[in-house]
Amino acid sequence: MEQIIIGNYKDIEEKRARIVQVNGVEISVFKLSSGEIRAIENRCPHKGGKLSEGIVSGHHVFCPLHDWKIDMNDGVVQAPDEGCIATYQVTVAENGDLQLDPNPVLSDTSCEAS
Repeated sequence: MEQIIIGNYKDIEEKRARIVQVNGVEISVFKLSSGEIRAIENRCPHKGGKLSEGIVSGHHVFCPLHDWKIDMNDGVVQAPDEGCIATYQVTVAENGDLQLDPNPVLSDTSCEAS
């Protein structure tokens, strides 16, 4: 599986995101307060809000449009709202390079990547 280098770990501030385009899909790459990296589709399944502009709390991001809470571990929208987005695997190399697997991980068979 081919990995794409999308930047360096030190270039993303804690609880912030960097946006990358991969295969025509806009992806938000977040650094959580724990230091972990998460990569998700940069659109809320509700009205398409840019999740990169949302508030990060733990491993969740809140859509800036209507405050939907999305789990960045699996892409599932939290109840009472419904839906899901694609997530992406990112590894951090020894030199800090962020290596993204361009193949989306779908939390559910009913969840389709854009």
